[in-house]
Amino acid sequence: MFAFVEGILDLLDSDMCVIDIGGLGINVNITARCSSEIGSVGDHVKLYTYTQVAEDTFQLYGFSDRDELDMFKKLISVSGVGPKSALSLLSVMDADSVRYAVISDDIKALSKAKGISAKTAGKIIIELKGKVDLSDDSLAKKFAGTPMVTQKADMGREESDALAALVSLGYSESESTKAILAVDGHETLDSGTLLSMALKTLYGK
Repeated sequence: MFAFVEGILDLLDSDMCVIDIGGLGINVNITARCSSEIGSVGDHVKLYTYTQVAEDTFQLYGFSDRDELDMFKKLISVSGVGPKSALSLLSVMDADSVRYAVISDDIKALSKAKGISAKTAGKIIIELKGKVDLSDDSLAKKFAGTPMVTQKADMGREESDALAALVSLGYSESESTKAILAVDGHETLDSGTLLSMALKTLYGK
């Protein structure tokens, strides 16, 4: 309904703010991270918003940038994850960190947020795989040195070709990388053989 709200910051709390738009105070739910970054009361601010309209409620959720808003929308598309839980998760992790946690199957990281159980974290990983990736160069640099990125960087051409083939078949980069590295002698095999053997590993799960 509303793509963004822009005006003067009238009130600021850890999980909400009020923005004065021409004399009208708009109540917006925000993340703790957004609260610490948005500025001070009296500042001119702009938040990208998601509108929740239900039978007995009308709520606005605001974010510092469109990327965070997009991740919020992805999170609430997951079965069992509501706006409050998604906001809680994005209060302790930025959008890029959520992406990496999903790709690397990091249930522990996702379940640190209030309202996100290990079971819910598992659902987030399952339902968002294929919808997020680290293909952006800035993300690759940000997570350089982490296990999955380091392993991928160490791959040769044949391994990389096999990885690309697995991803095109719908497997995540994380599980594809693990399957390829689990093949005995993967460093010396051609991409076709690697693909075949990695698929056997994945089918055997």
